[in-house]
Amino acid sequence: MPARTRTPALSALAVPAVIDVVLVLVFSAIGRGSHEEGVTVGGTLSTAWPFLVGLAVGWAVTYALYREKFVAVSLVPTGVLAWIGAVIVGMVLRQVSGEGTAFSFIVVATVTLAVFLLGWRLVARLPQRRRA
Repeated sequence: MPARTRTPALSALAVPAVIDVVLVLVFSAIGRGSHEEGVTVGGTLSTAWPFLVGLAVGWAVTYALYREKFVAVSLVPTGVLAWIGAVIVGMVLRQVSGEGTAFSFIVVATVTLAVFLLGWRLVARLPQRRRA
């Protein structure tokens, strides 16, 4: 009988994944609103898709590298790799698809996505630190 590998429960993956996706969508909606592009579902998805693909890449890389110790709410490596994936892959896909990748946008996206994708994980850890 082959050795069983530990796989996280579906809810332990689904809830953090949904939080990440929602935060990328919020980032996209805020960006569209600040540029007066109209905050519609279609428009927000149009802006968000490169970052969502990057987020998925970051999650996949994290899971592939850390399968045995994978924790979706962990700041490192999951949060960091999700953030890096969202920014790098997102910007590459925006460039390839003819969308803007101005330096100021890269800076704003990098900082905002860090605050969102890393921030909620830090907040989630607060109750654990208080108990310790």
